[in-house]
Amino acid sequence: MSDIDTLRQSYLSRISGAADPDALEQVRLAALGKKGEISGMMKELGRMTPEERQTTGAALNRLKDEIDTALRARKQGLEDAALDARLKDEWLDVTLPGRPRPMGSIHPVSQVTEEVTAIFADMGFSVAEGPQIESDWFNFDALNIPPEHPARQEHDTFFMSRAADDTRPPHVLRTHTSPVQIRAMQASGAPIRVICPGRVYRMDMDQTHTPMFHQVEGLALGRDISMANLKWTLEEFCRAFFEIDEVELRFRASHFPFTEPSAEVDIRCSWEGGKLTIGKGDSWLEILGSGMVHPKVLAAGGIDASQWQGFAFGMGIDRIAMLKYGIPDLRAFFESDLRWLRHYGFAAGDVPSVSGGLSR
Repeated sequence: MSDIDTLRQSYLSRISGAADPDALEQVRLAALGKKGEISGMMKELGRMTPEERQTTGAALNRLKDEIDTALRARKQGLEDAALDARLKDEWLDVTLPGRPRPMGSIHPVSQVTEEVTAIFADMGFSVAEGPQIESDWFNFDALNIPPEHPARQEHDTFFMSRAADDTRPPHVLRTHTSPVQIRAMQASGAPIRVICPGRVYRMDMDQTHTPMFHQVEGLALGRDISMANLKWTLEEFCRAFFEIDEVELRFRASHFPFTEPSAEVDIRCSWEGGKLTIGKGDSWLEILGSGMVHPKVLAAGGIDASQWQGFAFGMGIDRIAMLKYGIPDLRAFFESDLRWLRHYGFAAGDVPSVSGGLSR
């Protein structure tokens, strides 16, 4: 056996016996590195005769290629073995069901607010917002509410305290979102169409009242807006919100300081079998208050009442949520009961739209 054959067997044996990439790299350097054994033999070719150089050079090149191929194959084998071992250690049965994650729910108040906003946005109304702590002027005086009105008493309104030597009227937690209408008129003038959703506060607590609740009010001003426009707007809203084809509203004369004339609005309904059905039946259910904006309120908003007129309305978001989704007790809205929220809540993907549907 020649020296080249002996060298071949030696290195092929060392390559197959390399247990890890580091050992394999040592074999490569010993054979093919700049100071490797085969590289050294290649340098000796210059001292040989042409005939020996031709024969030995070809044999060394074949040896070099063979060892290089064996090194690559062994390296790939070691990498495959390492991957197999890692996969075995990190094995995961992907057919097993995943661990369930708790899913949150959208609160009915948030959902209904979005539904109301979507309906009125389709009618051209924009959303206006304002502070929840209001001045006495914005909450009462600008809305034509006289000093002797019950709403301005401590048994009905949350008043903020002032220093003993401060004679200014105290601020209040707003009792309605009507102050936002004043701010919107002052900021934008007329014509205007806005809705004002938000939290409001009153000293009240029973099955259908809470000290904090949610309200949405609407305002539309133009040169020839009338009660007929108000009636159509509310009918279209109720038809879209309750998702029924026919709706009948009844306007009852009432009195609100900020509208003249004023009307409370009832909707036809049925209580058959103890179940509320909106849109049919022989009963009526009050759902909101409305009227034509009082000239003094227009003046407080910086609007010329001789040139502009309009309507306003207001309703409780919590109340219409109870009517639409059959929620019996208003107090449950604020008790943070996850069981209640899972039952009455909405999935995050239930985004209401007039075209795509308001509810599930």
